[in-house]
Amino acid sequence: MGYAALTPDTLPARLGGLAALTDRIGPASGWQVAEVGDGNLNLVFIVTGEGGRVIVKQALPYIRLVGDSWPLPLNRAFFEYHALVRHAARDPGRVPEVFHFDEEQALIVMRYLTPHVILRKSVVRGVEHPHLAQHMGRFLARSLFRGSGLALSGKVLREDMALFCANHALADITENLVFSDPYFAAKLNRHTPGLEPFIAPLRADRALRVAAQEMKHTFLAQAETLVHGDLHAGSLMVTPDDSQVIDPEFAIYGPFGFDVGMFLANILLGYFAQSGHEGTRGARDGYRQYLLGQFTEVWQVFVAEFGQLWRSERTGLLYERTLFEDAGDAAGAEAALTAVLRGIWVDALGFCGVELHRRILGLAHVEDMEAITDPARRVPCEARALEAGRIIAVMRGSLGAGDVPFLVQELERTIAR
Repeated sequence: MGYAALTPDTLPARLGGLAALTDRIGPASGWQVAEVGDGNLNLVFIVTGEGGRVIVKQALPYIRLVGDSWPLPLNRAFFEYHALVRHAARDPGRVPEVFHFDEEQALIVMRYLTPHVILRKSVVRGVEHPHLAQHMGRFLARSLFRGSGLALSGKVLREDMALFCANHALADITENLVFSDPYFAAKLNRHTPGLEPFIAPLRADRALRVAAQEMKHTFLAQAETLVHGDLHAGSLMVTPDDSQVIDPEFAIYGPFGFDVGMFLANILLGYFAQSGHEGTRGARDGYRQYLLGQFTEVWQVFVAEFGQLWRSERTGLLYERTLFEDAGDAAGAEAALTAVLRGIWVDALGFCGVELHRRILGLAHVEDMEAITDPARRVPCEARALEAGRIIAVMRGSLGAGDVPFLVQELERTIAR
């Protein structure tokens, strides 16, 4: 019948014959459908039947945030489906189960997550999640290591790389909205009124513009592993005991450090925004320290898990064991691991810096800051994040894991509330 966007009224008739739905939630005659998508790109429906609930997600032929003036290929649902399948195999239980995929209709039927909430909303409210850093550090290490030439043969890697190379339309969004648009007066940019005195020197900083383009070059040229491509605090649903990674439609082969840096940046966005939210000073300060602890712990868990995988699952075409352990040079393998992790850290910091900028100066902002309704309170929070992004991106080669928490706390003191 050809592609047609779903509505709550048309969904039961269109999908009521799918066993993937009826076997789980009952016949379509008893369904209740609610459209709940609040993201930038897609339609999302909760379908409730007598036997339970599922999520139906459908791509639109344009960017929902902008409208049909910005067309976008429907095949992003294809790449999201294939990324979910791979992530499920590489870190079982960390992504929602997929029940059905329809390529022509660009839709995915998947597990309804409950009582999960979007991580960003928890951060805005100041809610701690005790297992988040462990879950995400391991997910990042497992998905990135097992999706790379460290674990895959050249044939498998290149065939998979060729498949995801066709996701160029969404890669183009990243390449422009993340790495270029924040650094000049791009048409779709927007910012909080009153932030202008901080924006002008940022865009005039040649070292920063070079750093941003170096990271764009890295994103384009270093097809090291399958990356989620948009791993921010809105791409996780959490409970106190579980973390689920969702929405990988931006998946493409890219640098090891990309997902790591994007996620770390969103922890820092939450940190900087806390001082602008209502509440007691002590409670906000305590939550900021929690977020800095999450920043550090995610990286520590990533390093530990990546190292374990390096020693136990390094069976791909890179850093072959025949050249190291099998030749009696286990120390050489450890030295190579140290160098690889150092490169990932430096790249992650570069991506972290530009993500801080694009979420404040570009098209797609974040609730952490937008929930601060008083511009006089929001501007200092965003100014600190902008300066942190500048320092982190430009100085990424000389910053250690312990330097970043110290840096952001110093900015709290030096940029007025």
